[in-house]
Amino acid sequence: MTDRELDAAGIADPALRAAYHRCRTLNARHGRTYFLATRLLPIARRPAVHALYGFARWADDIVDSLDPGTATDVRVRALARLQEELAEGLRQGGSGEPVVRALADTARRYAIDHAHFRDFMTAMRSDLVVTAYPTYADLRAYMHGSAAVIGLQMLPVLGTVAPREEAEPYAAALGVAFQLSNFLRDVGEDLDRGRVYLPADLLAGHGVDRELLAWSRATSRPDRRITAALREFAELTRGVYREAMPGIGLLEPVARPCIRTAAVLYGGILDAVARDGYAVLHRRSAVSRRRRAVVAADGLVRVAAVRLRARTALPHRPAAPARALPAAPLAPATALPSPGGVA
Repeated sequence: MTDRELDAAGIADPALRAAYHRCRTLNARHGRTYFLATRLLPIARRPAVHALYGFARWADDIVDSLDPGTATDVRVRALARLQEELAEGLRQGGSGEPVVRALADTARRYAIDHAHFRDFMTAMRSDLVVTAYPTYADLRAYMHGSAAVIGLQMLPVLGTVAPREEAEPYAAALGVAFQLSNFLRDVGEDLDRGRVYLPADLLAGHGVDRELLAWSRATSRPDRRITAALREFAELTRGVYREAMPGIGLLEPVARPCIRTAAVLYGGILDAVARDGYAVLHRRSAVSRRRRAVVAADGLVRVAAVRLRARTALPHRPAAPARALPAAPLAPATALPSPGGVA
């Protein structure tokens, strides 16, 4: 995180600045798409986004990225310690753990509901014991804590031009859409961890079960039944994007380019998977660097346009009433060059 960003956010305490730096490092290292989109926000808001991402990444690493041989009870204890540090940090407004310190400061500055963090931790604990979801409804219940609340945490930072509660369902849906995209891309890796996030009833509708997925993963052989199930899951995910996209128009104008860019890039995962023939059990599909650059450039143009309108607006002229964007196929990117492939 640059000192300029921290200065703009009014973060002066050296220990707190170091905590935000730590979160930014986590974002830059692990969240390439998220990090790229964050750079389209006004600089004063970027530290808060890094803090939210940094904490989520840290918790997720406890669940998935410790040594593969780490026993479940060790992970449970690590999450419990984090839960205690989180509760204490939110209560006291600080923590000896840098990531929690930055998160607590962000939560205070933006009055973020602490229930969103508790729900997130509940979902993380679930990942240690739940390895499959019978129905899409079961999966959505899990994703409230693992994904929807991320959108709800972000909303106070982004700002809205309508009552926040009006924008909340869209923010939650976009968080879910992002995670569904990752689930589709990571089917093989998740299977290696012993988890299947695709609903069992959706798979069964195409004659697919965990054993068939494991066979395909182990042999690198495709199966048309698996392809059909993955294609249906992708279409389901596109429907969630359509559900979420009208909410972009409810955000403050300066935040819209960031979220639109993130939506296009995450949605591009679906295009990349389709282009690769839904071979997610055999290789990881990714949005190409060229495509990422094109979408980021479009975002920068939109940021510049927002700033220009803000500078040229007449002081006495009332602002136009907020209007949600029409629901559209995910592809706000279709007006851009055809996608290459987000990692």
